[in-house]
Amino acid sequence: MLQPHTIHPAHGAKHKVKRIGRGNASGHGTSATRGGKGQTARSGGSRGLARLAFKRQLQSAPKLRGFRSLRVKPIEVYLHELDKHFESGATVTIAALKDKKILGVNHTEAKIIGTGALTKPLTLEGIKTTASAAEKIKAVGGEVK
Repeated sequence: MLQPHTIHPAHGAKHKVKRIGRGNASGHGTSATRGGKGQTARSGGSRGLARLAFKRQLQSAPKLRGFRSLRVKPIEVYLHELDKHFESGATVTIAALKDKKILGVNHTEAKIIGTGALTKPLTLEGIKTTASAAEKIKAVGGEVK
């Protein structure tokens, strides 16, 4: 039966503490397991070297420059893509661009760029455009809201 006076640690779980620097008869006297002389044999010597090494490592590491902006950059959509995917008189929104697989699922902003030709009148809602793209859309009879 398990009782408080019968509980003891497993065999080999407890170790005797190594007593160093307590005379040569102990087997760990004189240099007290620190090897020979020198900086590492002194108190605080080994830590000092590590600190030096870390400083050198820190100095040799390249500096971190700049930052990553959290602002969402709009995805560029060209006029010739709109011409290819949308019918005449259609309304172009972010949701419509996602449905046509022009924008990815996680993209939230788009900007229409005036590259290519547009032959159909389209209505743009809630989408940024460049000046040249807006001009080409209005020239065909479309509108930008």
